[in-house]
Amino acid sequence: MSVAYQQMSAFKSSTSWGNDSPFRVVRSNSTNTRNRSARWVSPKAAVIPNFHLPMRSFEVKNRTSTDEIKSLRLITAIKTPYLPDGRFDLEAYDALVNMQIENGADGVIVGGTTGEGQLMSWDEHIMLIGHTINCFGTSIKVIGNTGSNSTREAIHATEQGFAVGMHAALHINPYYGKTSLEGLISHFKCVLPMGPTIIYNVPTRTGQDIPPTIIHSLSSNPNLAGIKECMGHNRIQIYTQTNITTWSGNDDECHDSRWDHGATGVISVASNLVPGLMRELMFEGKNLSLNLKLLPLMKWLFCEPNPIGLNTALAQLGVVRPIFRLPYVPLPLEKRVEFVEIVKGIGRENFIGEKDVQVLDDDEFILVGRY
Repeated sequence: MSVAYQQMSAFKSSTSWGNDSPFRVVRSNSTNTRNRSARWVSPKAAVIPNFHLPMRSFEVKNRTSTDEIKSLRLITAIKTPYLPDGRFDLEAYDALVNMQIENGADGVIVGGTTGEGQLMSWDEHIMLIGHTINCFGTSIKVIGNTGSNSTREAIHATEQGFAVGMHAALHINPYYGKTSLEGLISHFKCVLPMGPTIIYNVPTRTGQDIPPTIIHSLSSNPNLAGIKECMGHNRIQIYTQTNITTWSGNDDECHDSRWDHGATGVISVASNLVPGLMRELMFEGKNLSLNLKLLPLMKWLFCEPNPIGLNTALAQLGVVRPIFRLPYVPLPLEKRVEFVEIVKGIGRENFIGEKDVQVLDDDEFILVGRY
């Protein structure tokens, strides 16, 4: 008899009607049957044995150690550019990734919030991860955002992502339909067996903080590479003091997190635009003047929810077409004028691309609702 059959048989037995039924007839002391009543009694939770084996490969070409992921300092949450009909502009995307490689980024997050994974079908999502690893996997680490608020979707997407060769997965906690703390642990335990994993904590988007107790309870798992943390310096220091690898998720805090609070590095939006300067900020020691120089750009990028600012900036630099998948729309004219001045202040030579920065007219932007 197979193990799976035995486990399923045990599960069926545990859920059969009987003494553990959630509805029990409770008889009163009276012999009068009219006093008989049905009372709901909380059942014991049935734990379904996990008889599914992880779908993974240990072939050398697919193997990336968790320690390799832990060593990355500058990881860019890469932008996904579009063609006029809303499909991916792979030529522009390839140019963006190449510029990251040339300017010293260690890794890219594919299909994250910045890359608009939330606006992709899973087919698009996995295709882009596969395309990135196929074209650039020997030059830069490719981390696929395969997280979801559905554990089933997160498992399936992560299996597919590792099957097409991604080096690591990025996982967010279930958002909107939030779960309990015990549910968080169970959710992450379902995806950790598949390969190196970064957990992402951004309560402003998910509506739920991942407290340190959760991360500490998962820290013994050999596939936990670390956490992308957006809750500030103090939270980062809690992890670094216990040897948990942590990346700042906030560009405007990453310099101090790196040099004063022990963060390994940053998972950055700004590095889409100035990868060379962000590498300098993460690798070359404390540099208050450079950090101060970049702060206006970092704050401008988040004047509206990310990735609105980044999409607008890349279009103004002429490195992507000015095309937005709705519901994102470009920043207004006054903010686009402000960006031109920011570029001049930092120096056009420090930004990606070779074209002069432009303001762009409103009618030059294309908004795509069906894609």
